[in-house]
Amino acid sequence: MLWTILGWLVLGLVAGFIARALVPGKDDIGIVATIVLGVVGSFVGGALASIFTGFSSFSPSSWIGSIIGAIVVLVVYNKVTGRKRVGR
Repeated sequence: MLWTILGWLVLGLVAGFIARALVPGKDDIGIVATIVLGVVGSFVGGALASIFTGFSSFSPSSWIGSIIGAIVVLVVYNKVTGRKRVGR
């Protein structure tokens, strides 16, 4: 159980950092927010994967889904909060 939680935290951290690197602009969020972004993105990516493929598993494609989900969550977060405007 502990290793599962640690695995999700590491996956969230990596997916969150990659999402922050791929979305243009500067993000002023800390490491905890990055982990939360990645974990929420993993859930979003997993949900999207299960809708389109009908199954979900922990595989390399789940890493890609987690990163895509984290990007979606970050873009939505930036739009809702009005952060990271381009051209400032």
